[in-house]
Formats: sequence, C-alpha cells, structure tokens
Amino acid sequence: MIDVRRLRAEPEATRTLLAVRGDADVDGLLDRVLALDERRRAILGEVEVLKQRRNESSREIGDRKRSGESAEDLLAEMKAVAEQVRELDADLSSVEAELEASLLQIPNPPDERVPPGGEGDFEVVRSWGEPRSPTPEDEPHWDIGERLGVLDLERGAKITGSGFPVLFGPGARLNRALIQFMLDLHTEEHGYIEVAPPFLVNRDSLVGTGQLPKFEEDQYRTVPDDLFLVPTAEVPVTNLHRGEILDASELPKAYVAYTPCFRREAGAAGRDTRGLLRVHQFDKVELVRYTRPDDSADQLELLTTHAESVLERLELPYRRILLPAGDLGFSNAITFDLEVWSPGVDRWLEVSSCSSYTDFQARRANIRFRDDRSGKPEFVHTLNGSGVALARTLVAILENRRESDGSVSVPDVLRPYTGFDRLSPP
Repeated sequence: MIDVRRLRAEPEATRTLLAVRGDADVDGLLDRVLALDERRRAILGEVEVLKQRRNESSREIGDRKRSGESAEDLLAEMKAVAEQVRELDADLSSVEAELEASLLQIPNPPDERVPPGGEGDFEVVRSWGEPRSPTPEDEPHWDIGERLGVLDLERGAKITGSGFPVLFGPGARLNRALIQFMLDLHTEEHGYIEVAPPFLVNRDSLVGTGQLPKFEEDQYRTVPDDLFLVPTAEVPVTNLHRGEILDASELPKAYVAYTPCFRREAGAAGRDTRGLLRVHQFDKVELVRYTRPDDSADQLELLTTHAESVLERLELPYRRILLPAGDLGFSNAITFDLEVWSPGVDRWLEVSSCSSYTDFQARRANIRFRDDRSGKPEFVHTLNGSGVALARTLVAILENRRESDGSVSVPDVLRPYTGFDRLSPP
C-alpha cells in the first residue's frame, strides 16, 4: 500500500513514478484517494472542533450546577453536538473504508533503478555458464520425460485437468531431491530459518501480500470457508509477522519454505501450454527476508545471489535480468528474474523472481519494527525470491543434461539425494 502522506506531499512525483507502469486506471485512483483523504481530514477537523466544544460545555455545565444556575440550554446543545459527532463518525468510517479500498488497488511505485518499458525491454545484468546451441538431437522435455517414463501429462489431465502433471519413479525422486537440496543449502549455508507453513491461507493474508483484492480470479478458493490455496510460500511466510512490531535487533529476518503452489493463471490462457512450462500446480522453495529500509538494496542483492547459487551448483546456464517498469508485478518495486537456458524448447525460462516490495506489503500487513535510534515503530521492507521454482528447473535439467544415448545425467550435487546418477529409459 502506498503512503498517503507521501502522495499528499508529492502528488505529481507519485504520478510520474506510477505512470511508467503503463496502468491506465492509476491516475483516476490517485485522484480518488486524494479527494477521499481531503474529505477524511476535513471530517476529523470538524469532529475535533465539536469535541472541543463538548468539553468546554461540560466544564461550563459543572460550573453552573455548582453555582445553582440552570444549564438546560447547554445540555440541549450538548445533545445536538453528540448527535453531530455520531453522524460525522459514521461518515468518517464510510470515507475511510472507501479510502482503504482505493489504496488497495494502487500498485507499488517502481524503484529508481527500474528501467522504463514493457515486456521484452529488460536489461541483462549478468550471465553464468554457456548456453549450448540447439542441435537436431535435442528434444523438448515432454518427449524426454515420456520416453524415460518419468513424466505423464495425459494421466494428470485425466485426474484433474491440463496443467497438473504427474511425475513417476526416478522423476518424482529427482523432484524431491531438488527440494531437499535447496532447503539444506539455504538453511545450512545461507542462514535461513526453515518454515513449514499452511498450504491454505485466509483472505487477510492475500491482501497483505497484494494478491487480493485485484487478482482474486487467479486464486484457487475453497468454499464455504473462504480460504485460498497458496499461490506461493511468500504469502504465508510474509504474513508470519502480520500485525507485529519486531525488535530492530531481530533484523534482518530470513526464512525459507517449501510449498506446492497453486495458480489458476486466469489471464494466461493459451500461453506456454506444452509440458511443464506453465502449470497450475508446481513445487517451489521460497526465500523471504524482512529488513530495515536502509539495508533493503543490499539485502535484495544477497537474496538474489542465494537463488543464483542453486543454479550454479546444478550447473545450469542462467542469466539475471532486471525487469522494466511495465513488466513488474503489482506489489513489486524492483525485480530481478533468473532465467535458465533450455535447448529443447530453444528459449530462456524464468525459474526465480527476486524482488523488493519496499514497505508496500508491510503497510498492508502492518509489519513494523521499533527503531533502536528513534524508539518509534517503522515499517519493515519485505523481500522474497524463488530459491528456486520447479517445474522449470526440472525442465532445464532434462533438456540441458540429455546424453547422446538418450539418458539424462543427474547433477553431481543431487546424487546424494537421488541415489542414482542418471535417468535412463525403462
């Protein structure tokens, strides 16, 4: 949620920052927020004047009663004032509800480091490894997985529908090995605390991280209890400290969690529907950090390098890209995507998004820390990133590590977890 005080003080600067996102509705929302904020402050001013008059009348009534004078006129006035205050309080509640509803629709202003432009206008920050050129022998992962007997798309579609794959035998074990490897790496070497969160969250949790109210159609919702399957572990883990004031000495906080992720992808029909490129259920290991605002940029770099280390140890060529403003997520101030090269589909595949949300999520979820210098509560900055996501990482392993005999070699770092060194045809 944006800071209303900053909007009030710098309306044009806020408009300029948000304009680069290319959202046509934002300008009208900002006008509405400014008008509602002005009305709210006017009502508060009226209430303050009336309450001051009520206090003065109360003292005067007491003085009259002590001196034996009549106070009927003042009592009548007090009654009228009390009725005015009740009416204004009701008006204030209505205005504040409208103000909050409007604020929840406004995206996060981009960080000053974010370049302008839309999808495809990203900047390549760094690359690692040598993407190999496609050859006639290369196969897409859906063919490799079917030939090896480890991936079955048709049975998944039969059980649930398209976008719900089934992994068999060594394929399922390889998937599990990836999760275990990443959790061990991030806890033992990178200092994260492992969390096993619920896979269902309430409406307040999704509002806190920014998926609701704007993107409800992308969520899987349960009826009648109004709970939602997690779209990412970011949601439950960020909400661990919703409504809390943390001690400054606790920061930065770093959590890692594995969850399955469920996304309807309502706005992405027809895109990347083959194989595992865009599925409705997938596994992900998520990194979440809470930090002081002053440390936010350094903490984002640290988190991103933690995600990169996964890909380097898996020996997968990847690149880090800086997303332009028009391609940012709703709550994101700045995002680095990590993309692995997959020769079978001849393209880069996003396997991680590492983002800073500044204080945007913290305002929505009311997550603060008590500054050890001023002693006053301030909003934390929240950051998260996939560390990393499957199933595209599995895609990259299948396509990059296919051997001439048709088998797929398992990365060295995973072999202690799998107990085998290659996937071979049955």
